[in-house]
Amino acid sequence: MRVLVVEDDPELSRQLKQALTESGYAVDHAADGEEGHHLGDTEPYDAVVLDLGLPEIDGVTVLKRWRTAGKKMPVLILTARGQWGEKVAGFDAGADDYVTKPFHMEEVLARLRALIRRSGGHAAPELSCGPVVLDTNSSKVTVNGVPVKLTAQELRLLAYLMHHQGKVVSRTELTEHIYDHDFDLDSNTIEVFIGRLRKKLGVPIIHTKRGLGYQLAPPGEGDSV
Repeated sequence: MRVLVVEDDPELSRQLKQALTESGYAVDHAADGEEGHHLGDTEPYDAVVLDLGLPEIDGVTVLKRWRTAGKKMPVLILTARGQWGEKVAGFDAGADDYVTKPFHMEEVLARLRALIRRSGGHAAPELSCGPVVLDTNSSKVTVNGVPVKLTAQELRLLAYLMHHQGKVVSRTELTEHIYDHDFDLDSNTIEVFIGRLRKKLGVPIIHTKRGLGYQLAPPGEGDSV
């Protein structure tokens, strides 16, 4: 899953990027509203962490522009303590949730997980497909109750497919959502990780749709070729 952090404070940006990366997300960062607006307008993100007090263009304006342009990714805004007016303005602009500074990083991570789940139509923290279960809170994967160890890239790939279960997802879409914007889209890495993931899971839930991409579906409900 891919997240954009738009925050001008260098230390806070570093902490957010580190925490998100360690939690399995691919992370892009923008240090001002102009760059943040550009990335959010041109790159696909599963969620955005947006500070409202930004240089160049303020966060509320950035968010309004995204929503006017039809961008629907969930946005978690960061507001100063006691600035209730900022929260109201943020929600009116199209924010999905907020965290007040200073905050505990665990709260940001929990709220992001919830936003991403809800955007995919999932309410519970556990996502399942056949015997495969992904706990989005702990990032643990089990098959028939037995833990399966995945690399960070394999986990991102499975998580994206789990959040979009039943949908045919193209190779390009997968690449755009599990790597940052500097990744080489012509690489065959996706095919390699799909193969490794299938082997580790040991159950046929990742189905290849020739010429289209991949579909996550319970065994017997999709045709792999």
